[in-house]
Formats: sequence, structure tokens, C-alpha cells
Amino acid sequence: MKNKRAREEQSMKDLMDIFKQKHKLNPGLDKVDVEKAWMNELGPAIKNYTDTIRFKNNILTVHLSSSTLREELSYGKAKIIKRLNESLGRELIQKLILR
Repeated sequence: MKNKRAREEQSMKDLMDIFKQKHKLNPGLDKVDVEKAWMNELGPAIKNYTDTIRFKNNILTVHLSSSTLREELSYGKAKIIKRLNESLGRELIQKLILR
């Protein structure tokens, strides 16, 4: 009788995906990835005015301390969503709410 490991060869990526699904880690990891993408893609100036970032049900909610910046960013929501999704490598964010 052969060992199960010897019969089935899987890549490390496949094993990590199975582990994340089994332990329901994807939502938490997605949240971390989205927060990191926001900070990296929009730069240090916007990072300084960002109070909190929440990501749930494909909706990104960002609380900003500057109403002027919030108004400026609201004009380019679609472009921001596209840029963040490109950075993430998948269509994760569907809606952006700026508060």
C-alpha cells in the first residue's frame, strides 16, 4: 500500500489554497491585502489622511480625516477601484465608500 503523499503531488500554492478554504481564512487575508493595496497604490499623502479601512462583502469603506480629499477622491472612484483590483490581481473590490 502506497503512501497517499507519494501518489498525489500538489504544488505549494494548491496546498495553501486548500488550507485557506478549509480554515476559512480567505476573508481575513483579503482584508489585509486590500488595506495594503490602498496604502501602496494611493501613496503616503493619502495614507496620512486615512483613519480607518474596512472591507466586507466586496465593499471597501474608507474613513478620511479630510473632507476636501474625500470630495476629490469621490470623482475618481471607478478609477481607484480599477487600480486597486489590478494591484490585487483579481476583481475583489466592487464598491468604494468614502466617509
